[in-house]
Amino acid sequence: MGEAGIHCYIIPTSDFHNSEYVSDYFMVRKYFSGFTGSAGTLVVTDKEAALFTDGRYFIQAQKELAGSDIILMKMGEPGVPAIPDYVKTQLKEGQNIGFDGRVMPAYRGLQFEEIVKEKKGQIIYRYDLATDIWTDRPGLPDSEAYILARKYCGESVEDKLERLRNCMKEEKADVHILTTLDDIAWLFNLRADDVKCCPVLLSYAIITGNDAILFAREKSISGAVKDYLLENGIALKSYDRFYSYIEEEYKGNKDDTILICKNRIDYRLFKLLQECVVYDKANPTTLMKAVKNETECENIRKAHLMDAIAVTKLMYDLKKNAGEKQMTELSVADDLEKLRRENESFIEPSFPTICAYGANGAIIHYEACREDYAVIKPEGMLMIDSGGHYFEGSTDITRTFIMGPVSKEMKEHFTLVVRAMLRLKNAKFLYGCKGVNLDVLARGCLWDKGLDYKHGTGHGVGYLLSVHEGPNSFRYKTIPGEEEWCFEEGMITTDEPGIYIEGSHGIRIENELLCRKGETNEYGQFMHFEDLTYVPIDLDGIDAQCMEEAEREMLNAYHKQVYVKLEPYFEGDMLTWLSYATRAI
Repeated sequence: MGEAGIHCYIIPTSDFHNSEYVSDYFMVRKYFSGFTGSAGTLVVTDKEAALFTDGRYFIQAQKELAGSDIILMKMGEPGVPAIPDYVKTQLKEGQNIGFDGRVMPAYRGLQFEEIVKEKKGQIIYRYDLATDIWTDRPGLPDSEAYILARKYCGESVEDKLERLRNCMKEEKADVHILTTLDDIAWLFNLRADDVKCCPVLLSYAIITGNDAILFAREKSISGAVKDYLLENGIALKSYDRFYSYIEEEYKGNKDDTILICKNRIDYRLFKLLQECVVYDKANPTTLMKAVKNETECENIRKAHLMDAIAVTKLMYDLKKNAGEKQMTELSVADDLEKLRRENESFIEPSFPTICAYGANGAIIHYEACREDYAVIKPEGMLMIDSGGHYFEGSTDITRTFIMGPVSKEMKEHFTLVVRAMLRLKNAKFLYGCKGVNLDVLARGCLWDKGLDYKHGTGHGVGYLLSVHEGPNSFRYKTIPGEEEWCFEEGMITTDEPGIYIEGSHGIRIENELLCRKGETNEYGQFMHFEDLTYVPIDLDGIDAQCMEEAEREMLNAYHKQVYVKLEPYFEGDMLTWLSYATRAI
């Protein structure tokens, strides 16, 4: 920092594509801080360092930062400054802010620009300071890309490009630049393995009225994929050429209107385009890929059935063998992956499995490791949040299992979470509602008891893409700078309320929901949700007296459907158990 003239260096958790999950090459924040969570920003000055993260990771970060000099900043908590405000207090007159502009979101970089203007300093954004320090840094990934067949995606790349170009015409845009990996993978019907648990290809794309260019690593593109790109009029260029190509073709270009999403591109790219005629709007592909077509919906139903069989088999094993055989958080997670792999369509987990026993369940994004894991006893609760990528789609499910005796409070909390999940999944609402309108259906019964959870109630799910996909979500807070989207038929959203009591227990129950159209009358178009997830909810955790009659009916109706879906795939003792696990209460 001293050699580069940087007084405050900022390391976000990101790659060149503003991705949520990143490959090992981009784990710079983890390397310097030791914090392993998937979200956080490290701010380093000559006097101190601070790690900012959100409520999902407070307990984990406190544990992992223990013994270091790094200050934990619990984002959103009273008295904790936002990152720009903290940086402003740390920076003195004439001092400079530094970061790697390729991993800094443009909107955030612009906030830091305002700070240095006021302080009469500079932004230094062409240094990746990890390059010389992290000597055994992994290389950039270059997995082999493959084509997602039409029988899975339901729409050709030709048709998708036509739809995108029609949107560009409507917006009077001549050029559209895409840097987000899930958008590019969806648009070109390509998948790869460049990011763990996210089957995407490191790439950039430029679309014009007549041309399409894909920038990708040469080793990733086989002869078959090259032929496929050629057949569809897509030019292939080197991944490493992207920034120089932008500089040569578009820097200072006043002739073309360029469509970008400022919230989704990096600061360095924004600086190259700042003199151009830029139209800032959400990538059209964001909504396109969020609304699944009929082929995708049918495939996703199949994926969830495959997944339900695996998770329910695990539930049977847990309930039957609690206390009879040794089980750990690691062994149970491994067992679940083995069950999923019995299906030939399974590719990989859709995110690292959270298998959290007892007090570990209160760590919202807990992940056991070989050096630190819990042995599961025939008592308390075991929470498992997991999912799989199948050629037929992606899944995300959480169930909390009762492993033996639990306290009255635990049972009350478990019942509350189930009530919250049921209320939201059975919602009937008018078209035009957004996540902020519906979130209270889940949180309401917890708020009545003075309880809450520090995460959104639900997120969108991609089709063999990111398991956390926008723009649809359930949350009660709006995010500054982010557009709110209403629910459309074909959107898939998780429903996952929870209760987390530090040092004691954590409970989360999660289903995926497919948005569908209902009746239309004089009041407008009504909408509802179709269940995609069919796995029993552990009735051993339910206190039926704490439920309203309508809620018991909802639970019984759900379990009746679970039995109908799964009965053909079970027999003998397992089928007898399934009948009991889905009984009416």
